[in-house]
Amino acid sequence: MISLQTALTFFGIALGLAIAPGPDIIFVLTQSALYGARAGIATTLGLMSGLFFHTSLVAVGVAAIFQHSSAAFLLLRIAGAAYLLYLAWLSLRTGAVLAQGGQGNFTGYGTLYRRGVLMNVTNPKVTLFFLAFLPQFCSSERGSMVMQVIQLGLLFLLATGIIFGLTALLGGRLAQWFNTSPRAQVLMHRLAALVFAGLACSLLLTI
Repeated sequence: MISLQTALTFFGIALGLAIAPGPDIIFVLTQSALYGARAGIATTLGLMSGLFFHTSLVAVGVAAIFQHSSAAFLLLRIAGAAYLLYLAWLSLRTGAVLAQGGQGNFTGYGTLYRRGVLMNVTNPKVTLFFLAFLPQFCSSERGSMVMQVIQLGLLFLLATGIIFGLTALLGGRLAQWFNTSPRAQVLMHRLAALVFAGLACSLLLTI
């Protein structure tokens, strides 16, 4: 069981990490700006589920596979990048439809949730980050290391949920303007495609 002081210290750091510009928060902002605050919340829940998956990997030691197997690490990175490029293509296609005067179809909150899950699950860098970050706040004197990692992971999820939830609300306010301007919707879909493509490149090129 982690101490209260450790929990408060870790939670403060987690809030800082969650609010820092990064792939996840940009993903939440773009989706909520396109489809509204509820879409951002659905995306946030998906991302949080993916983060819990990585926490579980670290807790049971599976993360060591990615740390020591360059082939497994590379394969997962390629899968993650391919999925992000697929999302970029979907955004470009929707933007093209809107540019021609058509109507873009909302994919649904369930789809956005699954996208959030897959975006994090297929990013092995998250596992390696957790593997390096979470154990620093654990102590063998406080019992099971697995339980301490899970507790820290849940605190990280709480911090992420707070920051990303607020981001979704902000993006939802933007969506009210974008939905009244077809040109703005086209621009936002193209921007989302650029974000997805940039994340894919970052995942492939960053060691």
